[in-house]
Amino acid sequence: MKKTIKLMSALVLILCISAFTMNNSDFGGYKVGDVAEDFSLKNIDGKMVSLSDYKDAKGFIVTFTCNTCPFAVAYEDRLVELDKKYTEKGYPVIAIMPNNTDVKPGDNMEAMKKRAKEKGFTFPYLMDEGQKVYPKFGATKTPHIYILEKTKKGNVVKYIGAIDDSPRNPSGVKVKYVENAVDALLSGKEVELKETKAIGCSIKV
Repeated sequence: MKKTIKLMSALVLILCISAFTMNNSDFGGYKVGDVAEDFSLKNIDGKMVSLSDYKDAKGFIVTFTCNTCPFAVAYEDRLVELDKKYTEKGYPVIAIMPNNTDVKPGDNMEAMKKRAKEKGFTFPYLMDEGQKVYPKFGATKTPHIYILEKTKKGNVVKYIGAIDDSPRNPSGVKVKYVENAVDALLSGKEVELKETKAIGCSIKV
């Protein structure tokens, strides 16, 4: 019996370590340097939104987020600030809600509309209806960030991961991953830190 318990404990530990060390490419999603496909998703205002709608954009800060995850909620104000800071510079925030709303009814369209109004979202808040977009990106968490740069080849992935190094506490931020990456792109420089571990709730399927 003790031997069985030890084996089970070892298996759980291995699975936990594997989950912690997996990166985006382990889930079949985009890697840094890949060209992201465009999409057409419904916004909270009922209109369909695509990346191609943004004729003057230099790139995008795409975030997979939701209403019900505490980590996503903790980042809402920071997303608004990112959009305010970078939209005029050519890098708007595009928020996508990827969860299955049968599993998480608190993430349905009506709840999305209510949350966006309460928080004063300045960016589109799109529903990944049918959950067709997030698997292409390889997103696994809410929030999960993808910075895309518009090029002649298309929208090239330049950064994948977390917004910053303080998921729960905005006052504890020491490294602003997204801001550093976008600032580098705006300066015509290479993004130094191209991938970090996204911290948040698993996407509900």
